[in-house]
Amino acid sequence: MAVRRISSEERLTTSFVLGAYAFEASPRSARRAEEFRGYLPYNEGNRTLIAEEDGTTLAAATAIPMRQNLRGAVLPMAGVAGVASHPLARRQGHVRTLLHQLLDEMRDEGHLLTALYPFRPSFYARFGYVGLPKPRTVTFSPADLGPLLRADLPGEVVWERIGAGYPAWREFTERCLRDQHGFALFPDYRAAQLRDLDERWLLTARVDGVVTGAVTYRIDDHGGELAADDLLADDPYARSLLLQFFARHVDQVERISVRVAADELPELWLTDLDVHVEARVARPGSSAPMARLLALDALAGLPAGPGRVRVELTGDRWLAGAHLLDGTTGSLELCAATAGAATPAGSATPAATLTAAGLSALAYGVLDPIEVHLRGLGDVPADAAAELRRIFPRRVPYLFADF
Repeated sequence: MAVRRISSEERLTTSFVLGAYAFEASPRSARRAEEFRGYLPYNEGNRTLIAEEDGTTLAAATAIPMRQNLRGAVLPMAGVAGVASHPLARRQGHVRTLLHQLLDEMRDEGHLLTALYPFRPSFYARFGYVGLPKPRTVTFSPADLGPLLRADLPGEVVWERIGAGYPAWREFTERCLRDQHGFALFPDYRAAQLRDLDERWLLTARVDGVVTGAVTYRIDDHGGELAADDLLADDPYARSLLLQFFARHVDQVERISVRVAADELPELWLTDLDVHVEARVARPGSSAPMARLLALDALAGLPAGPGRVRVELTGDRWLAGAHLLDGTTGSLELCAATAGAATPAGSATPAATLTAAGLSALAYGVLDPIEVHLRGLGDVPADAAAELRRIFPRRVPYLFADF
């Protein structure tokens, strides 16, 4: 069995074929096979590895070079996708081999973070990934948005096809990347697929010409559903402008669905809003995303609370050793640590043992230090938990990019 990186054209007969079998209706139709060629430009900059033997592709895995916001710092992130095996070659370790090499290569090229949507979370937990919140899907009747039609809101909305409005959309999502913890964006070559397909309406809220909110959507049929993608808004005014536009569809669609971040509270948008909020996680087919640190450099300089703790990282291919995490200046500093390290006041520095998933959970803000301990992701005594809690306050990451 050999592992190699494939060219763009080779995807048509290797990784695309395995991915289609694993994640789509099967057998594929001739028409579907023809559509694959149209995807090549949007995969051009991806890194795809395959395991093969005697000319047969046994497994494939792809990394998309992306960017992600971690507590205010925008860092290079490897988005792992298209992980699939030949049905006769499953459970033979091929995916493990590919992921090790793929993440080795992406880390060597400077990608400090990695994220994915797992086919089975427990499988990727073995690679140090930890779960992130899944966006909520909000469903309601446009009739319940009626009170917004009487609201005098600052700004205006612009309605256009995504193909025409794509530059404004891309610019606004770049701003979201800078401002929103956990937010991740595709590289330009991949993001452009949304523009080129031109299968969505784009609605933007604007104040003095500046975009303050945006959402893409499509309508499936008269009397059916207005299905919106992620609703992005700088403030409640922008969100209300977008919802006010949706209210005008009361005689056109029966319901509206829209995705929102996990910390959004749609039940408080309006007094009489009859709303269903759901974040369904199921296996297979509907998993929450996962992420992890690939290098400790991701933590250097992050905003941090006034904590100081020694951590021993164990059981991981990419994160290891003893390190002192110091947030007392408000900016996280890391240095190699030795047993018995002392604080300036002379008292012993609290210490914890963490797995890569445990440290990643704290960095992304999804678990409390005690939860890290309870989940078996580390040994965290009470004094170390208090320091880690100060360094890494809880945050709600919002991945956004769906791959």
